[in-house]
Amino acid sequence: MKNSCSFLLFLVLMGTLQVNAQSDRWQQSVSYKMEVDMDVNTNQYQGTQVIAYTNNSPDTLHRVFFHLYYNAFQPNSMMDVRSRTIADPDRRVGDRISKLSPEEIGYLHVQQLTMNGLPVDYEEVETILEGNLPQPILPFTTVLFETRFEGQVPLQVRRAGRDSEEGVRYSMSQWYPKISNYDYQGWHANPYIGREFYGIWGDFDVRIKIDKEYTLGGTGYLQNNNEIGHGYEDEGVKVPTPESDKLTWHFNAPRVHDFMWAADPNYTHDKIEMDNGVTIHHLYIKSSRTASNWEKLKSYTPAALSYMSEHFGEYPYKQFSVIQGGDGGMEYPMSTLITGHRTLGSLVGVMVHELVHSWFHGVLGNNESLYPWMDEGFTSYASSLTMAHIFSEQPSENPHRGSFAGYQRLVESGLEEPLATHADHFHTNVAYGSAAYAKGALFLVQLGYIIGEETLANAMLRYWNTWKYRHPNPNDVIRVMEKESGLELDWFKEYWVYTTKTIDYAIKSVKEDGENTLLTLERKGLMPMPLDVVITYQDGSQETLYLPLAIQRGEKPEEKGKPKRIHTERWPWVEPEKTVTIEVPFRQIKSVEIDPSERMADINRDNNKKEF
Repeated sequence: MKNSCSFLLFLVLMGTLQVNAQSDRWQQSVSYKMEVDMDVNTNQYQGTQVIAYTNNSPDTLHRVFFHLYYNAFQPNSMMDVRSRTIADPDRRVGDRISKLSPEEIGYLHVQQLTMNGLPVDYEEVETILEGNLPQPILPFTTVLFETRFEGQVPLQVRRAGRDSEEGVRYSMSQWYPKISNYDYQGWHANPYIGREFYGIWGDFDVRIKIDKEYTLGGTGYLQNNNEIGHGYEDEGVKVPTPESDKLTWHFNAPRVHDFMWAADPNYTHDKIEMDNGVTIHHLYIKSSRTASNWEKLKSYTPAALSYMSEHFGEYPYKQFSVIQGGDGGMEYPMSTLITGHRTLGSLVGVMVHELVHSWFHGVLGNNESLYPWMDEGFTSYASSLTMAHIFSEQPSENPHRGSFAGYQRLVESGLEEPLATHADHFHTNVAYGSAAYAKGALFLVQLGYIIGEETLANAMLRYWNTWKYRHPNPNDVIRVMEKESGLELDWFKEYWVYTTKTIDYAIKSVKEDGENTLLTLERKGLMPMPLDVVITYQDGSQETLYLPLAIQRGEKPEEKGKPKRIHTERWPWVEPEKTVTIEVPFRQIKSVEIDPSERMADINRDNNKKEF
C-alpha cells in the first residue's frame, strides 16, 4: 500500500512538472556557422552554413522553412507586385523592382541542403524554401542542417542592397538562408513583401571574405581585429600587411536573431569606449554632407544608450554599430543601417529610433509581423522620451505630440484598421505606418494615463526583466501592466488593439445653485476611459475629480505634480444617456477641463474644457 501511494505521488508530481513545462514559453534554439566569399566585381557571393537546430518545442517537426529574402528583388515578385498595386506605394520602392536588369536583381538560392547528412527534399517558393525532412525532429533533440548557397546583391531598393543613393557599396541585411521561427503558434514562414521580420535567437559565427580595401561593420564582435585593422585593432598594435588581395573578417554574435553587415572601401570608422564596457562604432563615408554631423553624433549615441539602459533595461551586448547604408533607417542586432545625408536633428533622431529597437525588436523580440505595434510603437514611445532627454534644450511637456498627431490624422482619414492586423495585410501603407508607429506608441501613453506614469515606468522595467528573449505577445504586455498596477486592463487591450473605436469625452454642462456645482460629463466616443477632470478656481487653486471605470477594478495612485483629488466616483459607462453628473461644493470656478495633461487620446479636445 505504501509503495502504491508513493508511486501515485510520483505520477502526480511528474504530471505537474509536465504541465508546468508545457505552459512555459519555450524557445527554439539555433547556432549558425557561416562562411561567405564576396566578389565585388560581380556583386555575387558563395556561402556555406552549418546550423545546429534544437527543437525545444513539445512537437515533432516534419518540415522546415528558410527565408530567402533576396528573391523578392526580382520583377513580378510578390514585393514588386504589391509595391506597384498598393494605393499608396512606398516611394523607395514603387515600380523600381520591375525595372531591375538581370545584373541588378537580387537572388538567394540554396544549392544543397542536408539534415544530419541526409538530403532534404526542398522547393524554393520565391522568398521561402519549403523542406520535407528525411527524418522527423523529435522534441528536445538537436539536428545539423548544412547548406551551400549563392546570392547576388540587388541594387539598393529596400533596406538591403548595393550602391545606394549615398554611394554605399553594400548593405548586407537579409542576405543568408535564415531558418524560420517555430513557436507556440506554429511555423512563421511569411513571404517577404516589404515589411517586418521574426526570428530565432541563436549564436552566429560568421567569416566574410572580401577585398582588403573594404571596411566592414555590423552585428557581432570581430574576433581577428588585430589581423584585420581598419580601426578595430587594439591600441598600439601594428596590423600586418595582408598577403593576398582579400581579408577574411571573423565575427561572433551570441544570442541574436539576425546578422547584418555593411561594407565600403571609403568608410571612416570611429570607435568610442563607454564607461560601462560597451564599444560604439560609427562607420560613414566622410564628405561635406556628413563630416560635421557624424562627428557630433559621437556624443549622442552613448547618451541614448545610457538613458535606455537606465529606464528600459540594461543593454545586454558589448557593442553597437551605427552605419551609413540602407534606404532610411533599419534596426538589426547590435547595429543599425541609416542614411547619412541628414541634418543633425534628423541624424540623431533616426539613430535614436533604430538604437531603441535593440530593446524591443532585438531582445524582447515580439513577432513584429503579427504585432508590429509592439515593436515600432513601443520604440517610438521610448525614442520620444530619449530624444527629449538627450537632444532638446528644454524638455517637452508632451514628447509624444507627434504620435498624437499621427493617430489623429489616421482617424480622420477613414483608413484605420485594427492594430491586430498582420503587418503585411494592411490595405494601405499609411494605415500600417500610423497604426504601428503612432497608435502603437499611444498604447503606452494611454497606459501611463490609466495606471500612472511612475507605475508605467516600473512596469516597463518589469516587462523587460520578465520577457526578454521570450517573444511576448499583447496579452503578456497587459498582464505585466496589471500585475504592476493592481488594475484590470483587459478592456483597454481589447478596445485599443482589436477595434478602431475612438475616445471622445465632453463637458456637457456646468450648473450652480448657490450651494453646489453640478458637472455633467458625456461620453461621445465608443471607447470608455477613466477620467481626470480638473477644476481651476478663480483664486488659481486646482482640484481633481477622478472617475475610474468600474471595469478597471481599482484606482491609479495620485500622481506627483497633479492637482489633489477631492472626489472619486466609478463610472459604469453603460448609461443610455452616456452621461454622469457630479455634485461638488460651490466655489467660484474659472474653468473645468477633462485631462489637461493631454495624455488621453481624445479625438476632439474642443469639447473638453469650459471656461467662465
